[in-house]
Amino acid sequence: MATSLFTDTAYSGFSVDDADRARAFYQDVLGLTVTDTGQPGVLFVDLPGGAQVLAYAKDDHQPATFTVLNFPVPDVEAAVAELGRRGVTFEHYAGTPLETDEQGIFRGGGPLIAWFTDPAGNVMSVLEDPER
Repeated sequence: MATSLFTDTAYSGFSVDDADRARAFYQDVLGLTVTDTGQPGVLFVDLPGGAQVLAYAKDDHQPATFTVLNFPVPDVEAAVAELGRRGVTFEHYAGTPLETDEQGIFRGGGPLIAWFTDPAGNVMSVLEDPER
């Protein structure tokens, strides 16, 4: 096995179309801590558990075609209700293998999950994990 060259914490990142709107969403709607990196349009979002993700403004941003963040919660229905009160709209996948109910919750096997997007269109989820 090779010796690792990496000695610091690793983090993931994704693009957004507007760093100020991203900051407002992650901080004011989701309640996460957002910090500047010192570079214009580049933010660190502190995730529960101590991890961070980098959100960076990109002029030709295209939303990710996959879920970029999953937030485990003890009760998906309660999380969907609270996020809805905060203005979050949940995705509905009618007529697909991931068909969701009227609340936007997938109940087709596995953990309950509901998907939503950030202002840049990146997909995120709340995922039921009763251990949380």
